[in-house]
Amino acid sequence: MRYVVTLILVLMGLPGWADLYNADVIIIGEAHDNPAHHRTQADIVAEVKPAALVFEMLTEAQAARHVAGADLQTLADAFDWEASGWPDFEMYYPIFRAAPQARVFGAGVPRAAARQAMTDGVAAAFGIGAGTYGLTTALDPDAQATREALQMAAHCDALPADMLPAMVDIQRLRDAQLAKMAVRAFDLTGGPVVVITGNGHARTDWGVPVYLARAPVTLSVLSIGQGEDRVPPAGTFDLIKDAPGAVRSDPCAAFQTSD
Repeated sequence: MRYVVTLILVLMGLPGWADLYNADVIIIGEAHDNPAHHRTQADIVAEVKPAALVFEMLTEAQAARHVAGADLQTLADAFDWEASGWPDFEMYYPIFRAAPQARVFGAGVPRAAARQAMTDGVAAAFGIGAGTYGLTTALDPDAQATREALQMAAHCDALPADMLPAMVDIQRLRDAQLAKMAVRAFDLTGGPVVVITGNGHARTDWGVPVYLARAPVTLSVLSIGQGEDRVPPAGTFDLIKDAPGAVRSDPCAAFQTSD
């Protein structure tokens, strides 16, 4: 699949895998519970040898506890990963191992900030720079409606409708936070920077690349999405990798009732 995608990209004059070595920021999406996606991330990180790694899964406070070269359990304990709600750290650990020289940054939105976004608005939760990253401007109605529908579907049609605008705002907050930390990582290390995040944040049509385009520094960005079983992830990307789908139970089963 990689070679088919690469050929198509070359024929269309779009960025190819060689651009991994030229981009300032490489964003690698994932389905969080797919081990194959994490193996691909680790392989790309080993190839790129980034100066910095930015993780959606870590807050700034957690990333500050990173111990270079630590074994799996030591690092998981340092991050308090078991309490984080993310999938097994065993899937993520090879990414750290692939770039032992990289400085680690956390771009996760703390729970308190997410709660503030729901009560005080996304700009207040983000703080300084909210205008720079576009958080003081509302989405146009069509984009807002599309994203609210996506949030509803992602939550098994179980969310109260009045919660949807806040859920969209929190996603925007996460995108902006990832962009801000990618810029900070580049400023402090000189790059390249690899961002590890979900496919939804990696998409070029409304994810982190859009926010990076608004950043106060011009950076070249390459975004990679990862599909499953030849079904590409939603949205647009510079490159798409395919992998076998993860074995998972129906996430909406808990919301279903029997007659």
